[in-house]
Amino acid sequence: MKYEILTDLILHHHDPSPYGEKIRKLFGIKGLSWKSVQVSMVMPRPDMTALTGGYRRIPVMQIGADIFCDTLIIAQVIDKLYPSPSVFHSGLLTNLAIQSWSDMMFRPGAALSLYENAEFLPAEVVSDRAAYFTFLDFENFAQDSPHFRSQFVTFANHLDYQLSDGRLFLLGEKVEWADVNAYMNIWMARGNIPSSEDFMKKFQHVSNWYDRIDNLGCGKRTDIMSTESLDIAIQAQNSGNIYRLGDHIDDQSGFKPGDHVSVQPDDYGIIPVAGTLEISNDDEIIISREQDGIGRINLHFPRKGFRIEVGN
Repeated sequence: MKYEILTDLILHHHDPSPYGEKIRKLFGIKGLSWKSVQVSMVMPRPDMTALTGGYRRIPVMQIGADIFCDTLIIAQVIDKLYPSPSVFHSGLLTNLAIQSWSDMMFRPGAALSLYENAEFLPAEVVSDRAAYFTFLDFENFAQDSPHFRSQFVTFANHLDYQLSDGRLFLLGEKVEWADVNAYMNIWMARGNIPSSEDFMKKFQHVSNWYDRIDNLGCGKRTDIMSTESLDIAIQAQNSGNIYRLGDHIDDQSGFKPGDHVSVQPDDYGIIPVAGTLEISNDDEIIISREQDGIGRINLHFPRKGFRIEVGN
């Protein structure tokens, strides 16, 4: 197979991942070809860990030896590399507001998905998610499930109201990042929350909107092995290329390029990744790290939702 080392978009994900679906749908909106690396639903993920330094959230995107962690930074980079059609047509702030709201509503959705499918899930998946989703009380799912269901129904009701004036998408006539984020939760409900078949019936505007987004597809996908993605990172070592949204500016963290730092999410799944700070600005954090057998890897994180600390 021929690879375009510096342009191939490689997504490390697993098909049941709602956050993975966000990026797959983004590929569809942009009409992009991409490479797919399937990873395990639970740790360990040795080849992915070799690229990420321990960051475990799904998905991550790879271009050569650049690794993009978190769906926001992935979306911003894709929109910069492939600007038409833009998914930030209505502005970054409006789209981020709906992303934050949708991410919050992922929590009751995830709880219902785990609760309603508990008897079918492997024990290692349940124990992994119990340790990972620190915002959920796994001991009280039965007691809390009516609350989770009411929160998800409220989310769907708000979407339905927004769409009730006949608009095609949440912010108007063009599909945007806001749509992709809200769509993720409805996609999760349809596939993983059996009770949603009943409580989603009344939201016809949501159903029509969902179908419009679903029909956009997921781009052109080619499956590759995780070992092939490592080879691509090795072959990209001499490119001298680093993808970035901007240059370094002094921010409130007080760190400067060359400092040994660690980067981690500030909500859950808090696993620090250590490296050398390359860039920190209002949009992104980039650190580099040396990985045995591969070479230098550049890790990109959004500034929003991630913190920088002194590296261990």
